[in-house]
Parts: sequence; C-alpha cells; structure tokens
Amino acid sequence: MRKKTVILLALLLVAFGLSSCSKATAPKAGSAKAADLLNLLPGDSKGVVVVDVHRIMQTEGAGKVIAENKNKAKYDEFIQTTGIDPQKDVFYFVGAALGDIGQKEMDGVALVNLKYEKDKLLALLKKEGGEMTTEEYSGLTIYTGAPKDEKKPVSAVFLDESNILFGTSPAVKKSIDVREKKADNVWKNPQISALLKGMNTNAMFWAGFAVPPDAMKQASSQNPMLGAFSNIQAIVLSFDYKDKNVLAEIKAMSPEEANNKQMADALNGFKALGAGAAAKEPLLGEVLNTIVISSAPDHVKISASLPETLIESLSRKMKVSKPQEEQPQEQEQEQD
Repeated sequence: MRKKTVILLALLLVAFGLSSCSKATAPKAGSAKAADLLNLLPGDSKGVVVVDVHRIMQTEGAGKVIAENKNKAKYDEFIQTTGIDPQKDVFYFVGAALGDIGQKEMDGVALVNLKYEKDKLLALLKKEGGEMTTEEYSGLTIYTGAPKDEKKPVSAVFLDESNILFGTSPAVKKSIDVREKKADNVWKNPQISALLKGMNTNAMFWAGFAVPPDAMKQASSQNPMLGAFSNIQAIVLSFDYKDKNVLAEIKAMSPEEANNKQMADALNGFKALGAGAAAKEPLLGEVLNTIVISSAPDHVKISASLPETLIESLSRKMKVSKPQEEQPQEQEQEQD
C-alpha cells in the first residue's frame, strides 16, 4: 500500500511539472472566450480592448451595412481571395496598449481569433503590404512589414490555425514570452486585473485603460474647466446591442466620492449647455435625453441607451448635410 502511495505521488508531481511547463494555449475559433485570449496579453499592459466580433457581425444592423456598402464588391473579393467571411469566420479581437495614454509611438499588440487559411492570407498580406522580413522567435516565425511614414512597422505571427498575433515587434515578442510562460500575463498586473473584474465583460465591446498619474492633472492645469477631473485614475467603457438599442457606458474611476460627485455635476452642466443647441437640432435633443450621468464612491458614470431608429436618423442626417458642405469647395475648385 505504501509503495502504491509513493508511485501515485510521483505521478502527480510529474503531471504537475508537465502542466507548469506547458504553453499557454490560445482557444480554438468558435469556442473561444475573451478571458482565455486575455491570458496571452503582456503583464505590463496599460490598457486592454475586447471586441466580440462574431456577435457584432451577426446583428441585423451589421448585415444591412455590409449589404448596402458601396464597397460590397471589394468585400466579396476579400472573401473569395482569403476564404475568410468576416460575418462567419472572425470571432474575437483582443488588444493591449503597452504605453501610457497620449504617449507617442507606443507599443501595442492584438490577437485575432478566427478561422483562416494561412497560405491564402499570407499571400494577400505580401501582395498588399509588399515584401516582409522574417525572424524566428521561440519556434515561431515573425513576419514584419516595412515601416511607413516613420511609424513602427507591424509584425505578425500565425500562432496556430485559430489565432493570429500582430502589433509592434517588442509587444509581439512579449506576448510570445507569455505564451511560453516566460513572462506574466495581464492578469498578474494588479491595476489592470482590478479593472477587468469591474468591466461589463458580457458586452460586445469593452475596454479599460489606466490613466497616468500626471496626465489629468496636466490637462486640468491647462484648462480650468477640467479641474474636477484631475483625480481620474482609469477609464472603463463598454458598448452593447439589445432589443434594437445601442447601450453605451463610460466610467471614470476615482477614489474620492466627493470628487466623483463634483465630476458628475460638471458633466451634467455640459449636458445642460447642449440643450440650447438641441432647440435648433431636435435629433441632438433626443440624443441628450438618452444620456444619464451619475456618481458613486469610486467612479462617475455616463450611460446611454440609443434606439436604433435614432442612430439611423442621425446617419441619414449626416449623409444629407455632407454633400451640402462639400459643394462650395467643389465650386471654388472649378473657378480656380
């Protein structure tokens, strides 16, 4: 009996050792969950974005936009060339910013969970982006395009048959290190993991960003109207679609309850100022009426429920006004 117990313990230790050395696997397209994909984002991320692409593309509104788009032929050509139908084959997009908000040329990385054929997609990338350099890193091939407009070039890695990683080279390599369990993922970042727990992860789009300590103070020092917002430490937002309504929510996280109430009062003041313009533009008034601003001990929240019919009315209004704005410019060009 004692011998069997020793053998069992040895097997458990071996199994534990193998599991601790294994890679952080990315989920298969069609069964992916956002939380699993976040496991591959670097621990020093300053902000994350999650888009449930499949849910968005399955909405009636998305189908209508695609069907009526003037570039529908190019959309169909893309499907034919790559074998990827964005309405059926793309499931999630998750991304991370590795620099502070407002920082120039920050590093970033994103992971797309989809069904795809590597050879077809790689051929299209080479055709559209030109020649690419390749680099082997931890057993994976990193494809990097030529830099454009003095910006950092984009690198991409085909992780497996369901996941493509892309972004700036340093950020891509950090995500690969996370996959190889050579580095911590975003859940090990106390500030971001706290934001993730407070996000509306059931929404079609959700995101959270840490705000640099001096960023809002510097902005408020330059504009006295922003003084109430100097203590914001993070921004959390989400967008969803339910019962033919677009649901939007933005939270500014701040540790002082009195300051949060002050921010809510300031935002309601801005909303009241917009009421004057709404008298001339009824649609603006309808939008303002959907916005609710409130405060809590740890945040100030802006929420809105925009009916699909209102969004369609705004879209038609913009289409009608745009040609009128462009017409004088066209007349001036003819005179020149």
